[in-house]
Amino acid sequence: MSRPTELVTRYVRADMTAHNGFTWPSSGPVSCPDWDPAPKCGNGLHGWLHGRGDAKAWDHCDGDLMLVVEVDAASIVDLNGKVKFPAGAVVYCGDAAGMSAVMAAAGYTSGLINGTAIAGYGGTATAGIRGTATAGDYGTAIAGDYGTAIAGIGGTAIAGVRGIVCIRWFDHNADRYRLTIGYVGEDGIEPNTPYKCDDSGKLYEVKS
Repeated sequence: MSRPTELVTRYVRADMTAHNGFTWPSSGPVSCPDWDPAPKCGNGLHGWLHGRGDAKAWDHCDGDLMLVVEVDAASIVDLNGKVKFPAGAVVYCGDAAGMSAVMAAAGYTSGLINGTAIAGYGGTATAGIRGTATAGDYGTAIAGDYGTAIAGIGGTAIAGVRGIVCIRWFDHNADRYRLTIGYVGEDGIEPNTPYKCDDSGKLYEVKS
């Protein structure tokens, strides 16, 4: 059964403005003054359906806020990587962790743009573009482009283009835990490739 409403996420600047200076509310109703349902950009409010899509649709800056907007499902127009709609209600405004919590409560937990995903021992955490995925010991952390994948001891970390992989390991010589960080695109670290740490803390590719 389809839902009568859907959740859409998007960024706004710190002053709540978006494209062409449109100002979003931090909560409550919002509508487009020049709505046109034609399947092309413009003449509508835009975002990512279920928090997933093409992150390049927004020029991200430090200080940006994330919104979650509840939208009439029948009004949503697909734009291939993002959607547009005439009106909705802002149900969340804040940081990525809060957005992730709101979306998770609605059943959307993986692949969120700028999302935060956390899994425990042996679990798998998956975050989307610019997201942060954290998995416990022997777990798997997967993050999209520009994202950060963090795994515990014995874990596996995978990050997309220009992402970061970070794995915890135990240094027996110093009798302490350490973190090894790898930057995708540097020192042979490849995007979308699984990495683990050896006993000396060196990252190595996990062969299938």
